[in-house]
Amino acid sequence: MPLARRTFLGVSLAASAGLVASRALADDKFGLTRNWEGKPPIVMPDPAWEIHDQAFKGRLGNAFVERLWSGGLWTEGPVWMADWRCLLFSDIPNARVMRWSADDGHVSVYDDQSHNANGHTRDREGRLISCEHDSRRVTRRELNGSVTVLLDRFDGKPLNAPNDVVVGADGAIWFTDPGYGILGAYEGHKAEFELPTNVYRIDPQGKATVAAGDFGRPNGLAFAPDGKRLYISDTAGGGNPGKPNHLRAFTLKDDGTLGGGEVLIDAKDQGVIDGFRVDSDGNLWCSWAGSAEQNSVRVFNPSGQPLATLHLPETVSNVEFGGLKGNRLFITGGGSLYATYVNAQPARLW
Repeated sequence: MPLARRTFLGVSLAASAGLVASRALADDKFGLTRNWEGKPPIVMPDPAWEIHDQAFKGRLGNAFVERLWSGGLWTEGPVWMADWRCLLFSDIPNARVMRWSADDGHVSVYDDQSHNANGHTRDREGRLISCEHDSRRVTRRELNGSVTVLLDRFDGKPLNAPNDVVVGADGAIWFTDPGYGILGAYEGHKAEFELPTNVYRIDPQGKATVAAGDFGRPNGLAFAPDGKRLYISDTAGGGNPGKPNHLRAFTLKDDGTLGGGEVLIDAKDQGVIDGFRVDSDGNLWCSWAGSAEQNSVRVFNPSGQPLATLHLPETVSNVEFGGLKGNRLFITGGGSLYATYVNAQPARLW
């Protein structure tokens, strides 16, 4: 995360660490000062969970939260590769994509020339779709390993810095373009904005259109299980009171355009909603970045009511369901990768 973005979102890793330390002196009821690579906590469910709806306890069981890896600068964009038995995730400032193996837990470098890639997803054919900050483009890695540029310009102008991406049931690619990667050199390079901060759709034939243009900083996005509802977060209000700081719900029309757009979850001044995923029951698992007390994964039902909060010791950026049974929640944030088992499955559109 570039320094400008840290200020913009009101978070910084150094400040966050200091807040965690000071908070621990007074109150550590969520166990944030424990050794996250060590033994699991004695009490189950993990005390890092704060339950808002008691029925949600059935989602947790006896699983605990663990840090799988630490050594990055700002981790993001987790994507589960079931046929590869691994998770890929970005270490944006280091311009590399990392690979965590489900077989032995080893983390290695998958791509050391990622162009400061951020978000990733897979299409119906299993190809990797990536948002690249430094090259300001959306790419697809073909099954033979070659890379196809899907979009790097719109109306003759360069994209800002694509951020996160999903694929719809019809194969259309949707991505956000908030421009964090051109605010400075940390996650890309300094450049001027030549386009609005839009949400784009690339149809199965490769034609790109603006899907939504009324966002301050469109960020994470995900589909509901039926593929007919698209959720998109706006992080413009992070560190900027009065600007949008919420998650909106859109209806996908038959012609591929969006309707609705009402605010489902309002973060107000309590951190920002970064990347998120939706489970098979329609619940939203949202990364929440802010102060030490706010850094978490927060779970909401389809109506936007809070179910639970998973407190974490680092600034949280994104989440992904995966694992060999689909019931493992992977969490990126700070310079680390976390995971826990949950009684939930990802929403699958195909």
